Amino acid sequence: MSDKSKTGIDRRDLLIASLATVGASAALAAGTGPAQAQAQATTAAAADPTPGTVYTGDVIQGKKVVSALDVDDLEPGQKHHLYFQGVQMPTGQHWYASVIVAKGARPGKRGVLTSGVHGDEMSNIHTVQTVMNQLDPAQMSGTVMAVTDVARPAVESMQRRWPNQGRGADLIDMNREWPGNENGLTAPSRHAGLMFNRLLRPNADFAIDFHTGTTGFEVTAFNIGGMDVPEVKAMLELYPVGQIFDNHVYPGVLHNAFMDVGIPSFTPEIGAARVLDIEMISLFVEGTMNVLKHYGIVAGPMGRTGKDVNVFVGNSAFPILATEGGIVEHLVRLNDKVEAGQKVAIQRNSFGEVVAEYTSGVAGEITGQRSDAMAEPGNPLVFILFHKAAPGGGEAYPE
Repeated sequence: MSDKSKTGIDRRDLLIASLATVGASAALAAGTGPAQAQAQATTAAAADPTPGTVYTGDVIQGKKVVSALDVDDLEPGQKHHLYFQGVQMPTGQHWYASVIVAKGARPGKRGVLTSGVHGDEMSNIHTVQTVMNQLDPAQMSGTVMAVTDVARPAVESMQRRWPNQGRGADLIDMNREWPGNENGLTAPSRHAGLMFNRLLRPNADFAIDFHTGTTGFEVTAFNIGGMDVPEVKAMLELYPVGQIFDNHVYPGVLHNAFMDVGIPSFTPEIGAARVLDIEMISLFVEGTMNVLKHYGIVAGPMGRTGKDVNVFVGNSAFPILATEGGIVEHLVRLNDKVEAGQKVAIQRNSFGEVVAEYTSGVAGEITGQRSDAMAEPGNPLVFILFHKAAPGGGEAYPE
């Protein structure tokens, strides 16, 4: 869900824009000082995203730490466990992200799997871990790199947003920060810049960024991506899940940062936050293994794909927002088909009186529902996946 107001940029964005203007003016006035030199180095790194592997010399729990990685530098036929040195904390120490690399014995395509961009999402982490545990590098052609806890401070507190300390308590959605800026005005922006420039982009021929619904809002098993891109369409159709959201959605999400630099990418959504949905996870493991077979990284017959299930493809998401406060009773379930005008939920106040009834404005399938029983005005209650004849740009979705 977008944190931006429909009427324009929010106050935090306005402050950041103002600070960025001041910072740019100061840099121009400063001439060729250290700040400018750092900015030039960052620009060069972004322009040439293959700096090679840089070991910091640190070792954490027996795992070496890198500040940049080129998987070509790693020993083939093995699985490597590393830490990536991210942005600094207020104490001057660093946040570290967990990196797993399955380096095949033979050359081939390079895939990147990410999870933990939102800290309250657990099934996506388990999905990536399960895929990596199934890989045997001695039998592989190419490389699969996984980063399981991208937004480490958010994961540590099991909350959606990164707790940034720059101007007092400020919770920042890291999946609005990509590709980031190594000299940005917030820690999440810098962390995204470091990770994208020095870890993710240099090692990806294709990328999959796994998510779930957010706390208080449950979603179905579905994939998000632009089916007008042939490589993305091919990957989306290799998953035995019931829905595809054919939409590029909005800037700032990780899979779009990959797409912007020519790396095909998409986002799977795996049910509810804060829990492990083992049955649903198995569908995405099967689909991801299909993708790795599609690229020739692993051998073997394809598992089930979209052809084996009744996939519903929509290009728009219709939101239903609460107009009242009270307890919400859903009248439909996830994946149910609905018609325009069909009642999908009611809401009662503390006396048990019905204070609101909610109907669908479109014909489509339920792709997300509020799982918290209570809601206040403005809370999303239902998202309905549907097909719009002429969709207008990127749309919000219940990640």
